Amino acid sequence: MSFHTYLKNIEEKTGVSPEAFIDLAAQKGFIENNKIKAEIKANQIINWLKEDYQLGHGHAQAVYAYIKGKRD
Repeated sequence: MSFHTYLKNIEEKTGVSPEAFIDLAAQKGFIENNKIKAEIKANQIINWLKEDYQLGHGHAQAVYAYIKGKRD
């Protein structure tokens, strides 16, 4: 499954676009100046996505990767 297909499936499941996850992560305090804060660990964001959006680990990792800047 491609990265973009993963993201599409996540949006269908949650109703939240990948871009909106960036805004939500900023609201949670994970992002500053369009970058993940240095003190924030990947698991903090992944656990938030799993808990609040009921994403599986792989899907949460994909959203984390998108937030971090992956686009392909």
